[in-house]
This record gives sequence, C-alpha cells and structure tokens, in this order.
Amino acid sequence: MFEFNDFNSLFDKYKSWGNLKKQMQDLLCTSLQNKITYFYTRYHKQRGSFGRASINCDKQELISFSWDIGLDIQWADEYKTILSEKDSQKFGNIREMQRQIHETLMREKWMPNGTLYHMDFLHAVLKYLQTDVISALHSDNYLLRIFAYMDRRIGKRTLVKIKDEVKILPDWVKKFYKLRCEAEGLPCSTPH
Repeated sequence: MFEFNDFNSLFDKYKSWGNLKKQMQDLLCTSLQNKITYFYTRYHKQRGSFGRASINCDKQELISFSWDIGLDIQWADEYKTILSEKDSQKFGNIREMQRQIHETLMREKWMPNGTLYHMDFLHAVLKYLQTDVISALHSDNYLLRIFAYMDRRIGKRTLVKIKDEVKILPDWVKKFYKLRCEAEGLPCSTPH
C-alpha cells in the first residue's frame, strides 16, 4: 500500500526509473527473464503529475496503474464519509487525514480490485527492493506478492507450498502466480 509516512524516505533514495527497472528485471526468475517487463512514466507537465505504470508479459499488458477520474470520485466520497464519521480535528492536520483516506481506500476498495495508481506501483517497487522476499510473499500488499511470485529467489517448492494460500486472493493476483507456475512447468490448480 502507498503509505504517506514512509514514502518520502523511500522516494528520497529514488534516482531514476531506469535503475529501479534494472533491479526489478534482475530479480526475475530465469523462466520469466525475457517475458516480463515493467513500465513506469510520469507526465510532469500535467496538473498533479499524472503517470502510468504496468507489468507486461510478451509485450502485452497484464495490469496497468494510473490515476483516473473514477479514483478522484471515490477519494472525494471517502473524504466526505470520514469527515461525517469523525471529528476532523482528531487527525491533527490535513496530511494525516489524507493518509487515512488513502489507506482506507487501498485496503477496502482499490487493492482487492487491482485498481491502483502509478505511485502505488512505484512505492511497491521501492518497498520490495528493501523487503526480504519471504515477507513480500505473505504481504497484505498484493503488488509485493506479485513481485515475489516472479522473483528468482522463490523456488518451485515454495510455489507449491503456497498454492492454497493463493486460492483466496483476487483473480488479478492469481494471474501472476499462475504465470510463474506455468513458466516453471508446475501444475497450477488456482482457478482463474
């Protein structure tokens, strides 16, 4: 999840997408090395620095991340709900309120549906590069799980061990587990 509190410290270390992309590509398992690519860009001249990110397989987008008007509407609705349910002074400042709104939307709506935006993707990449792969494999952040499924440090035995755990995840996450299993020649019993 995109977390306002620790993002700034991670973002300070972010130098270029090219460097991050290389690190992520280097972590891909051998069977996915020439199939999976990561894409990220920001449109700095647009109001709010809109951007786009995606994970691609054989030049086909498997999932994309970008901000759209629908997310703005959900954000505004959640903002009204939080203001009506809680005393806004309780947050101390607008930044804390924004953080809570974002975390609520991520947990309850966006993450389960795979409706994330480019900064969620960038944050997940930065976080993944600082997280041990086993923690990422069991993370509440589905992007970290996806990166772990495709990571060379996760072997076939581990993939087989977690198959029951994967069954309860959203279809958009299962797709990446299935992709890795198929690339490794493993049976994949997760419905998709």
